[in-house]
Amino acid sequence: SEGFRKDFTHLLPEAAKLLVERGIKLVGTDYLSIEKFHSGDHRTHITLLSNEIVIVEGLNLSEVTEGDYELICLPLKIAEGAGDGAPARAVLRTLSDRL
Repeated sequence: SEGFRKDFTHLLPEAAKLLVERGIKLVGTDYLSIEKFHSGDHRTHITLLSNEIVIVEGLNLSEVTEGDYELICLPLKIAEGAGDGAPARAVLRTLSDRL
């Protein structure tokens, strides 16, 4: 185990704006955050969330092979106002070649 890396790959605020322009509905990452470590201003999160783009962080993508999938993401119900996110069970379902 390498431990926590502060220099992890992240999404720049400019890239978040591009995703908004392209009509993306969800962004997932296989690390703890989509934003640069200690970014301070949280522009990436604000840009995505203010445009109703769902952010899924902490995915385990290590065994996912190339292909077409449906993402099923079931967040734990948390009382309104109790936080800004929720743990979720994220599952990929392989799509058939007919789609």
